[in-house]
Amino acid sequence: MTEGHPCFVANNGRLGFGVDEYRAYAPETAAQIRLVWLAARRDRATFTAGAGLDYGTLIAGELGEETLGRFAETMTGLGLDLDDYFLIPVHPWQWWNKLSVTFAGELAQRHLVCLGEGDDAYLAQQSIRTFFNTDHPGKHYVKTALSVLNMGFMRGLSAAYMEATPAINDWLAGLVERDELLRGARFSIIRERAAIGYHHRAYEAATAKGSPYLKMLAALWRESPVPDLAPGERVATMASLLHTDHEGTSVAGVLIAESGLTPAQWLRGYLDAYLVPVLHSFYAYDLVFMPHGENVILVIEDGAVRRTIFKDIAEEIAVMDPDAVLPPQVERVRADVPEDMKLLSVLTDVFDCFFRFLAAGLATEGVLDEDTFWRTVAECVSGYQESVPHLAEKFKQYDLFTEEFALSCLNRLQLRDNRQMVDLADPSGALQLVGTLRNPLAGR
Repeated sequence: MTEGHPCFVANNGRLGFGVDEYRAYAPETAAQIRLVWLAARRDRATFTAGAGLDYGTLIAGELGEETLGRFAETMTGLGLDLDDYFLIPVHPWQWWNKLSVTFAGELAQRHLVCLGEGDDAYLAQQSIRTFFNTDHPGKHYVKTALSVLNMGFMRGLSAAYMEATPAINDWLAGLVERDELLRGARFSIIRERAAIGYHHRAYEAATAKGSPYLKMLAALWRESPVPDLAPGERVATMASLLHTDHEGTSVAGVLIAESGLTPAQWLRGYLDAYLVPVLHSFYAYDLVFMPHGENVILVIEDGAVRRTIFKDIAEEIAVMDPDAVLPPQVERVRADVPEDMKLLSVLTDVFDCFFRFLAAGLATEGVLDEDTFWRTVAECVSGYQESVPHLAEKFKQYDLFTEEFALSCLNRLQLRDNRQMVDLADPSGALQLVGTLRNPLAGR
């Protein structure tokens, strides 16, 4: 796959990579890499983990006894003790282009020590800085800081921001587990189980909050979906549904054919697995995700979508209820969103930014006409609403069958500031709303 977010004209930037680096690190080249590991003094780094996990258990499971022994020997040879340090995984590009220079003082003082590459091979995912372990697929994904411009943001990771990440994920996992409808849909998330960040004291003193200098050295570990797959199940990024080959055949079309279902039946199963959890989270909890294709994993069996797994939780979710009771560490995800903009989290993020392209692609391919597509979406929405009558007032307040909705001009955000399209602390504040779009569910 070479496509990025379909709504964006410039959706595949990687500003900072040269040609050789593109070949080495871009997801679509499928080149395996090995992560670089740095030892960071414990008094200058912060490690946090979710419930039931500690640093020693995580690192032993990720690196193994042999690699840890090799790293310990390197430290001993320098007159240092590995137990005085945390280990941080680093993108190779970040080491050679940023840390080895910008953090040279920290390295000279042995606040940081480069231990070289780990043994496991990884593949970059579509988000470019997150890696899947190909040697041991059951191990965690590793998300690294990467100071390149890609899709409207410098892709660093803030050490301060990482601290609350595991707690936010545990909170959401608990909410999902307690909800009968979400359990019934077999909906799940893969948690960001641990995070680590290095505090460069000079940069923290000299730069403002949000500076790229404060986002150069951090990482997190995210669960792999592989251990929870049943026999016959396989996973795919939801973004792949939009992918077409050189003959114009789409992944979605191939899955429909494999399933043996009619296109409308296949679509309804997919909507029940994907759209219903999005709707229920919104109406029951004022909780919104960033449910674009790259953030959603489809669990497929015999060509049909059986369930979905959402990821990229701590940086992307928001609770829009000002009165919601949240644990202190989770308070960061509360967002002040104007009433008339709340439903855009579905109408824009799902209908306009994904379904629009899926519907058009299936119609162009001759698999399913657009009228049937949107009628099936409407039937899914109605079916969900009928299943939870106690939320009827919320359905009236936020009407998914409204005649039209505000057009959010996403490309204007990138044209205005390609280094940071939106403020993650105030995602609605940056939106450029110009004109309206007719709601494809209106009148259905």
